[in-house]
Amino acid sequence: MRVLVTGGAGYIGSHTCIELLESGYEVVIVDNLVNSDKVVLERIEELSGKKPRYYDYDVTDMEKMKLVFEENQIDAIIHFAALKAVGESVYKPVEYYSNNLISTLVLFKLMKVYGVKNFVFSSSATVYGDAKTCPILEDFPRSATNPYGRTKLIIEDMLMDLSKADPSLNIALLRYFNPIGAHKSGKIGEEPNGIPTNLMPYITKVAIGKLEEVSVFGDDYNTPDGTGVRDFIHVLDLASGHVKALEKLCENPGLVIYNLGTGNGYSVLDLIRAFSEASGVEIPYKIVGRRPGDIATCYADPSKAERELGWKAKYELKEMCEDSWRWQSQNPNGYLK
Repeated sequence: MRVLVTGGAGYIGSHTCIELLESGYEVVIVDNLVNSDKVVLERIEELSGKKPRYYDYDVTDMEKMKLVFEENQIDAIIHFAALKAVGESVYKPVEYYSNNLISTLVLFKLMKVYGVKNFVFSSSATVYGDAKTCPILEDFPRSATNPYGRTKLIIEDMLMDLSKADPSLNIALLRYFNPIGAHKSGKIGEEPNGIPTNLMPYITKVAIGKLEEVSVFGDDYNTPDGTGVRDFIHVLDLASGHVKALEKLCENPGLVIYNLGTGNGYSVLDLIRAFSEASGVEIPYKIVGRRPGDIATCYADPSKAERELGWKAKYELKEMCEDSWRWQSQNPNGYLK
């Protein structure tokens, strides 16, 4: 099976490409490298022993994307390509709506033209908004507290409409929680442009001395220690979840929805302490005001994915922290040589 992976050189995309290649899939990557680096492609090949086909295209460019479909017999699509920073989306909503929605519409149109029936969407727990209770089940009400989450919610609605209009399509919405960690080799990991907006890469930058201290956004939430609680999941577990979802689509299930999380909630301070223990580096932090768009608590009930996909997160928080530290300590300047 040949799989088109948009955003395949990104953080989650690159780990998923390795998992796909090691599982015997052929991989075609489209990535404009706005959130990644060409070195990632070399490392995907090095770690998997296989070379994916690569196109340096923007997924919003219909004419260039046509070439990808014309030159490759695509059997399935995994759609990662998107702008993805919650905080940034609050201040740049136009960029988020135009990029994330148009890229998806381009893929929809080309799927119809070229007869592609299988689609895996990189969704997010942000579609649950500020859930009233936890753990969160797939049938919980959906809403959004920020433009990033709203793009995910809108795309989910688009996919639901698409599924109703064409029952021959097989679509998986994977709602994942908070990915951290890195490949066991230490050769690929999370390396955002500029100052990180996600917690773990910020912590690792503090640990290697690139940043002074971690800002903890709020300590007055209704949580055990007042800081936000999240379901941190290893990126390798997420990668395996995408392969399991592809296998499920081969059964022609129509539209399916799965949470990919561990089912455990850890606070921001829990993560800082766990990383300090795993790395042996004390992480200084300061409490600052809440960040727009953030919520108090968010963790998954992942039992549906275990029942229907045979998938379950296997990595504990300690190992996630160890792998994040291995990546950052071996690559203090990221992918810069």
